[in-house]
Amino acid sequence: MKKIYLGLCLLMAGIQGISAQTYFPEKNKWESKSPESLGLNQAKIQEAIDYAISHESQEDPNLKIAHYEGGFGREPFGYPIGPMKIRGAATGLIIYKGYVVGQWGDPNRVDLTFSVAKSFLSTTAGLAVQEGLINSEKDLVYPYMAPIYPYEPAKLIINKADHFEDEDTFELFDTEHNRTITWNHLLRQTSDWEGSLWGKPDWADRPREGAKEKRARPQNAPGSVYEYNDTRVNVLALALMNVWRKPLPVVLKSKIMDPIGASDTWRWTGYENSFVIIDGQIVQSVSGGSHWGGGMMLSAWDQARFGYLTLNDGNWNGEQLIPKSWIEKSKTPTPANPGYGFMNYFLNNDQEFIPAAPKTAFAHIGAGTNMIYVDQENELVIVARWIPNGDKNELVRLVLESLK
Repeated sequence: MKKIYLGLCLLMAGIQGISAQTYFPEKNKWESKSPESLGLNQAKIQEAIDYAISHESQEDPNLKIAHYEGGFGREPFGYPIGPMKIRGAATGLIIYKGYVVGQWGDPNRVDLTFSVAKSFLSTTAGLAVQEGLINSEKDLVYPYMAPIYPYEPAKLIINKADHFEDEDTFELFDTEHNRTITWNHLLRQTSDWEGSLWGKPDWADRPREGAKEKRARPQNAPGSVYEYNDTRVNVLALALMNVWRKPLPVVLKSKIMDPIGASDTWRWTGYENSFVIIDGQIVQSVSGGSHWGGGMMLSAWDQARFGYLTLNDGNWNGEQLIPKSWIEKSKTPTPANPGYGFMNYFLNNDQEFIPAAPKTAFAHIGAGTNMIYVDQENELVIVARWIPNGDKNELVRLVLESLK
């Protein structure tokens, strides 16, 4: 028995030793180490940094101008309705085994992160399942929904007699098609939800086949077709806020951002018209991206902390903030798109997304490009902001070369 007890003690000591070797940064302090001290090639790290700086996006730094010069501004109802800001220069971080081994630009600068916000949004869905607010992501959404009471102060000055037949509330899932949508469909962008939200019809978001053709087509069965669509992402955000009965930034702050030591500078906003009344309080439904403005504004440091959290399967210094099972589901592709899990986990199983990276790598991606590259095999997180999408593979390749 003494030998068994001694063996168990040694085993536990070994486990504790492994855990103690995993470094987690304190708030406002992230330890740096030289690449050489961790066995990396300093020249390759510098080459990667130089590459990121020299390959900064050529889109206008004034994101409003970039919006109208790009495709978004030419969409039907394509005008921004949320805040936008002038972005900074190319910025990024290289985190290896938890330590900063490279950085460029101004990682403290708070900028829009576009669709990386979707990864924060899907995280709040996982937390809702963990809390029992949602029984399962496979559940239909409509039984969880109450009527939405929009906050519209402009209606206070209209002649109510001319509008007494108008609805004072609206339903998100009141059509025959929408009643067949599950949380899973929304999370994987396969819902084909039909309708309009915050003045943005579902058919007006990137109608590649043409607005007339997209309006006329029948809705696809939920789960059958993947379509990247921010109106439907905003539907998920509003549906989740109604389940939580509080603003999603409040949920994210208490459950994720404070525990991982994020700064106090990040902001998650919605639109100028995305206010509703819940439990007598005026609350804003956030945007799951910055397609029409709004969304998540944060620093590269805070992006890296979230990336490092997902690198560690939702665990931060021994505390399981996101269920590991939810991280695994987030990395499980949908049959409709083998390169996409829960939003916004872009997968590399076929090594087409980032050919230089291992199959198990994934990334949180937003326009700009904003990239949080997560590589569990190599204990590596790379944050790269304002790099052309086509250049992200070369940046990753150069960093991976430094490991050799």
